[in-house]
Amino acid sequence: MELFLAGRRVLVTGAGKGIGRGTVQALHATGARVVAVSRTQADLDSLVRECPGIEPVCVDLGDWEATERALGSVGPVDLLVNNAAVALLQPFLEVTKEAFDRSFEVNLRAVIQVSQIVARGLIARGVPGAIVNVSSQCSQRAVTNHSVYLVMTSMGQATWSDPHKAKTMLNRIPLGKFAEVEHVVNAILFLLSDRSGMTTGSTLPVEGGFWAC
Repeated sequence: MELFLAGRRVLVTGAGKGIGRGTVQALHATGARVVAVSRTQADLDSLVRECPGIEPVCVDLGDWEATERALGSVGPVDLLVNNAAVALLQPFLEVTKEAFDRSFEVNLRAVIQVSQIVARGLIARGVPGAIVNVSSQCSQRAVTNHSVYLVMTSMGQATWSDPHKAKTMLNRIPLGKFAEVEHVVNAILFLLSDRSGMTTGSTLPVEGGFWAC
């Protein structure tokens, strides 16, 4: 199915690893013009080698002022993928102020800030656009030690590397497997494209039936 993303300028946060990196690679393959945002320069350097022509921006989105400086003059953006996140896993009774603040700075506040920057540009230009926010299954279902945060990224592999822990979770997923990066990337591309033109303010689960259990 043609998604008609060629030539459109897309900003992707959390582009260095996992879902964000997979999204950049897929968008680059469609001919989209990608602004890749990551806090890790080495990840951006390797991504530029893989996807020549993308625009790398290195910034810690948890820093409001640095983000404003880095993205405030990024130029016209047609589509946005808010994907950057941290996962600081602690039991509920042991969640620290530092973990809470860091999680909300990156996982929530940065989403608002970057969305404001892009939305202002779209409104000023008088053009339509799309914003896709990537979240976690833990936003809808309780998972042990995920009070302030399940896809099989490198982060997910670290979390679910214990076979016993993984089996407990897999038993709750009707399809019997964790989502892979490409499953989420495919959903993101659909939501960015005009094919989803009548989809708005919606949650699209990519979770193998986990929410139904």
